Amino acid sequence: MCEAGQKGKQTKVSFKSKNFVSTERPLEMLHMDLFGPSRTMSMDGNLYALVIVDDFSRYTWTLFLAAKNDTFHAFKRLAKMLENEKCSKIVCIRSDYGGEFQNEKFEHFCEKHGINHNFSAPRTPQQNGVVERKNISLEELARTMLNENSLPKYFWADVVNTSCYVLNRVLIREILKKTPYELFKGRRPVLSHLKVFGCKCFILNNGKESIGKFDAKADEGVFLNYATQSHAYRVYNKRLMIVEECMHVVFDDTNPKLQDQVSKNADEEDLLQEQISAAEKSITVGNQSVEKEKQSTKKVADNKLPKDWIQPRGLSKDNIIGDIKQGVSTRRRIVFCEHVTFVSQIEPKNVNDALNDSNWIVAMQDELNQFTRNDVWLLVPKTNDMNIIGTKWDFRKKMDEDGNIVRNKARLVAKGYN
Repeated sequence: MCEAGQKGKQTKVSFKSKNFVSTERPLEMLHMDLFGPSRTMSMDGNLYALVIVDDFSRYTWTLFLAAKNDTFHAFKRLAKMLENEKCSKIVCIRSDYGGEFQNEKFEHFCEKHGINHNFSAPRTPQQNGVVERKNISLEELARTMLNENSLPKYFWADVVNTSCYVLNRVLIREILKKTPYELFKGRRPVLSHLKVFGCKCFILNNGKESIGKFDAKADEGVFLNYATQSHAYRVYNKRLMIVEECMHVVFDDTNPKLQDQVSKNADEEDLLQEQISAAEKSITVGNQSVEKEKQSTKKVADNKLPKDWIQPRGLSKDNIIGDIKQGVSTRRRIVFCEHVTFVSQIEPKNVNDALNDSNWIVAMQDELNQFTRNDVWLLVPKTNDMNIIGTKWDFRKKMDEDGNIVRNKARLVAKGYN
């Protein structure tokens, strides 16, 4: 072995995909991972999502948490529920070395129930790739569904939950040729109740509050996901501004964007047919009619092209001074252009460097003038028991959005750390 070659060329170990199922039944191994925190808090006040995947069936559960230290209690509740449902024990769990998994509570729980807790090697997420890939799928689906329906980001937990619900029922376990739901539940899933996420829905006012004879019987809402503890839908009521579970819901699954595109294409086709028929009629009349039809068709075609300049009525393009294709210059940019020669391009490291530059001397004098104008100091006699706090100069270059230096800013600050 060449030591120099290893030091200069060593790469990561490759991880080959398995073409067989390493487990024989559900709950024999569970893959776990936590993603977050999200920049936006969900409507239930959660920032994290715990994703658990069964190795045999690839059935997935998503648990939403407000903090990392809630991971153990969420897993404990789910483990007890799954063991009662399947009448079998969890044999092994796999996670990374995160503090939410490697702690005294998890260790005591695994020792008490005889569960083998495997960890992936540090900085090697490939060893926990089953749940890592599931995280990517859930996040990408959630991002796509939010953008498709232009919904606020605080619905991210509902979108992830809906994505997990759908993936459990439509994906096919490649090796076993069955869906995760069928492998875990033992029966084929029913898909007739699935609805389009974010679609408009109408919620029946079924005794929530008294309504008059001529009041609306339903409220408009947005479909979010499916209830886990009951046979109902979770919808957002726009009038009451709450998320509620209801079964008496009528959905409008049509996509308004798709309908607008279809109607637009139909209008364009009708216009094209009219142009063709008009052109055929003009040919029979004579060459003069053909020329007129060509000119009108050309005008219609030109209207679809983007215009660099639209000339209003009574305004000539020749009266405009300057290049119309150039962007509008703001006042800030003009000021920068006028005073560019009075701005230093070098940021000094200390006072001595600043005193050698006339531009920074002007900035320092401006700061001192600010103290005088605002009258923010008071001169008092010094006593022996006073703790004198010194001052220092802080120099910064102010830039605009294009990265151009527009101002030299000198600040005289107190040494508060003393």
